[in-house]
Amino acid sequence: MVRANIPVYDIYSIIPGHTQRDLLVKRLGPYAREYHHLHRQHGHSFYHLVMFIQGSGSYTIDFTSFTIQPYQVYFMAPGQVHSWHFDSDVEGYLVHFSPAFFQSFLSDQHYLERFSFLQGDSKEAVIQLPVSLQPAAATLFERMLEELEQPKGAGLDMIRTYLLELFIRLERSIATITPRHIPKQKQLLLNNFQQLINRHYNTIRLPKEYAELLYVTPNHLNALCQDLLGKTAGELIRDRIMLEAKRLLVNHELTVTEIAYHLNFQDNSYFNRFFKKNVGITPETFRKQISH
Repeated sequence: MVRANIPVYDIYSIIPGHTQRDLLVKRLGPYAREYHHLHRQHGHSFYHLVMFIQGSGSYTIDFTSFTIQPYQVYFMAPGQVHSWHFDSDVEGYLVHFSPAFFQSFLSDQHYLERFSFLQGDSKEAVIQLPVSLQPAAATLFERMLEELEQPKGAGLDMIRTYLLELFIRLERSIATITPRHIPKQKQLLLNNFQQLINRHYNTIRLPKEYAELLYVTPNHLNALCQDLLGKTAGELIRDRIMLEAKRLLVNHELTVTEIAYHLNFQDNSYFNRFFKKNVGITPETFRKQISH
C-alpha cells in the first residue's frame, strides 16, 4: 500500500478556517490539544517558532530529537520537517510567519539572515532561555496575541516589531553563552557559503566551485569551515545533500530511484552507496526506521 505524501502546510491551510496567509500566533496548549494531525511528521512553507512554558516529551526537527524543557524556544525555516511527541499537556506560545511577512517592513531584504536560528540548521535552532530573559520573552508573546485584536495594518506592524525584538534578544543571549569572538568577515563568508549550499546543493557539488562563487581559494574556504565548524567544506555540502535525501525518504510515494534522480545521482547504486557511507544504513532501511 502506497502511503500518502508527507504533508507540507502553508499558514492559511494548516488549521481550518485560518485566513491570514502570512501570520499565525496562538497559545500552544489549545493548539496542540486540538490539532492532533500536526503531531505527526510534516513540513512547512513558512517560519515556525515555539516557546515551551511547561510540559514534557520531545520533538524532532529534520530527524534530530530534542527533549522539551521549560522556557525552551525552537525555530524552523521553510522546507524543514518536524514532529511532536508530548508526554503531558504542554503550554507556551506558537508563531508562524511567511517569508514575505517582513519584506515590506524591512529595507534590508537579507536582514533575517543574521539570525543563526532562522537558517534551517536544527543544531542552531533550539535555545534555552536564560532566567533573566524569560519574563521579557513571555511578555513579547502576550503582546503579539493582544495585537491580533487591533486593526489589521497597525497590529501586524507591532507584531513585526515584537518578533524582531525577540530575535535580537535571543541572538544576544546566544552570544553571551558562546562568547568566542569570530571576526565579522569570517562569519559573513561562512554564512554566504551555507546559503549558497542551500540554493545549489543539487547542482554544485565541489568545494572549488563554491570557492569561485565566493571569490576565495578552495584552501581558504576549507580552512574557514574547519576553524569555525570543525568540518571540511566538502562535508558541509554532503551534509546538506543527505538532509534533503532524508526529507525525501519520508515521502513514501517516491521510490529510492526517483529520489536519487531528483538529487542528481544518475546512478541509483551510487546513491545507495553514498547514503550508506554517510548514514550507516541503506535508504530503504532508513525509510523503514522512520516509519515506525
